[in-house]
Amino acid sequence: MSHTLGTAALGRGRRGAPQIGDAVDAASPTPRPRKRRGRGRLRLEIALLTAPAIIVFVGLVIFPVALAAYYGFYQWQGYGPPTDWVGLGNYKIIFTDPAFQQALEHNGLIVVLSLVIQGPLAIGLALLLNQKIRGRALIRVLIFVPYVISEVIVGTGFSLMLQVTGAVNDALHNIGLGFLATDWLANPSIALWTLMGIITWKYIGFAVILMLAGLQSIPDELSEAARIDGASYWQVQRHITLPLLGPTIRIWAFLSIIGSLQLFDLVYIIWGQYISGVAGTSTMATYMALNGRLAGNYGYGSAVAVVMFLISLIVALCYQRFVLHRDLRGAVTQGVS
Repeated sequence: MSHTLGTAALGRGRRGAPQIGDAVDAASPTPRPRKRRGRGRLRLEIALLTAPAIIVFVGLVIFPVALAAYYGFYQWQGYGPPTDWVGLGNYKIIFTDPAFQQALEHNGLIVVLSLVIQGPLAIGLALLLNQKIRGRALIRVLIFVPYVISEVIVGTGFSLMLQVTGAVNDALHNIGLGFLATDWLANPSIALWTLMGIITWKYIGFAVILMLAGLQSIPDELSEAARIDGASYWQVQRHITLPLLGPTIRIWAFLSIIGSLQLFDLVYIIWGQYISGVAGTSTMATYMALNGRLAGNYGYGSAVAVVMFLISLIVALCYQRFVLHRDLRGAVTQGVS
């Protein structure tokens, strides 16, 4: 009986009196949602840091494109509210105009020739300038200087030198190669090649500097190990350097493609307003300027601008999907857990 009473008293003590575990539970605070609070703060920081860039992008890119798309449905002279609605009439004219088809063809040729000519030349110069040679710094500067020169200066200078009575033909006559003298700008059979020579001279410096940056990121230990194993110089470049330089080459190719699709200033400055179509160097941008602003038909010019934007966007998305996907896969950041 005493044992029963003791057990009952112990049970009452456990049920009635506060125990040590109860005191600890009462003293411990309610756990806070740190994970949710951390995510909210991170999102706020991202929003504050990206808001200026987003505002600038929307104001300078998205809004003008939307406005151009709106004007493209009108026959608009550039002043006052547009009232002459033509719907898709401007776009029908664009895709049925032989001049636009020719300009689009020229842009495609410039894209291909830029990749074929500038790519190997830039890689070769970068491999050369990556070696320890005398005057390497000076050569790098001389190659990069044309890239920083204004397109207006480059276009004006070449338009003067490449005339029939210009400095290039005079130099050919002076060295006994007068039979090579020709009209470099107005001859349709060579005008596009003249343009490619100017483009290569102007932009090869950017490609070389980009390739040099990619080469310097490749560890020297890989090449040294390959040479120890008996690999030749060209085998090292083929099996080690070029594969590791692949991401840099693909980024440069993307920039070159987009720049070639939007080429305007050099063609417009060298060939003027009307000669580019006759000489075979017209581009979509010069077609837009000629048939839009110069013709006083800003609605049609806006429609051409929208077509150029869509072509560039489709090319960029396809290039990213099928070429840059393996390079961008490792750059995607994971969400904060």
